[in-house]
Amino acid sequence: MCRTAPLIIGGGPAGAAAAVNLARAGLKPLLIERNIETSDALCGGFLSWTTIRRLRELGVDPLALGARPVETLALFSGHSSATARLPALAAALSRRTLDAALLTCASAAGARVERGVSARALEQGRVRLGDGGEIAASCLILATGKHELRGAVRPHPSGDTALGLRWRLRGSATLARLTSGRIELHLFRGGYAGLVMQEDGSANLCLAVRRSRFSEAEGRPEQLLAALAEESPALAIRLAGAIVSPAQAIANVPYGWRAQAGDPDLYRVGDQAGVIPSLAGEGIAVAILSGQAAADAIARGEPAGNFQRTFSRRLWGPITPAHLLWRAAEIPATASLLVGAVAIAPSLASLAARLTRV
Repeated sequence: MCRTAPLIIGGGPAGAAAAVNLARAGLKPLLIERNIETSDALCGGFLSWTTIRRLRELGVDPLALGARPVETLALFSGHSSATARLPALAAALSRRTLDAALLTCASAAGARVERGVSARALEQGRVRLGDGGEIAASCLILATGKHELRGAVRPHPSGDTALGLRWRLRGSATLARLTSGRIELHLFRGGYAGLVMQEDGSANLCLAVRRSRFSEAEGRPEQLLAALAEESPALAIRLAGAIVSPAQAIANVPYGWRAQAGDPDLYRVGDQAGVIPSLAGEGIAVAILSGQAAADAIARGEPAGNFQRTFSRRLWGPITPAHLLWRAAEIPATASLLVGAVAIAPSLASLAARLTRV
């Protein structure tokens, strides 16, 4: 049972969704966010139809914020390609715009939002802040995304781990013509890249790549992109003169991991609850759903451990096929089979999309 105002660490979709539901339940949470200004996160920027529905339930309409409608999936592997219509209307929106709107919604609902406050560690139920101060709360929602909080670190994956890389691409008439209305997945040895246009006319390019493949490029993101462009004519066309931002990067992304137990008063949400492979395009939906579910659990006095086990079981369904697709997509032989199968039977893509929703 939460005996004081719940504390939420992280102002992304998971933390904001939790703040909205807690405030609506009359619990008046405190949300702390390390960044003073909202900026883009390392994220694909894709909003599935399930995500759009959940955002509207919170009071945020992505299309009213300028989100680009997405109706089609395009797959590429080497010189092969295929397209398929998505089961329902999706959208693309920058995290900068989305996160700002969600935090505004949380404040309007009655949550207390403090920006520029960084959490450094969790020690004996107290959160140590970057300025040396401390916050004690009877229950804590951990919504730090893929970033770790000392004292509540997820298990590190072993072996040939995955890295996340993101660039912003300069908008152009050619890029808009090629990618308008669709989300593209470019499959390559050791990973994949997602590409989608955003509301400001730029494009979001997000990669998940194995460390071994990244090492072949001497650990240099731009050198990796150059190698991928040589392997994929379609990607080369889209990258030509388009990079306008340095790469964002994060290491050791634990795709497929789920939190199955937890401390009595620590509720993990978003990527701290489970990490669905990003090619599924359902990460933001997982974030919002987990934030809402944790808030509802707190409101009814459900212990964190019960919540975590229940939500872990709920994630098993979409994460399992997404993980299998990820493994197939990063092997050229099976990636070519996937693209060929979708070219022959586009409904297979819709089936995969439905299986990986939460």
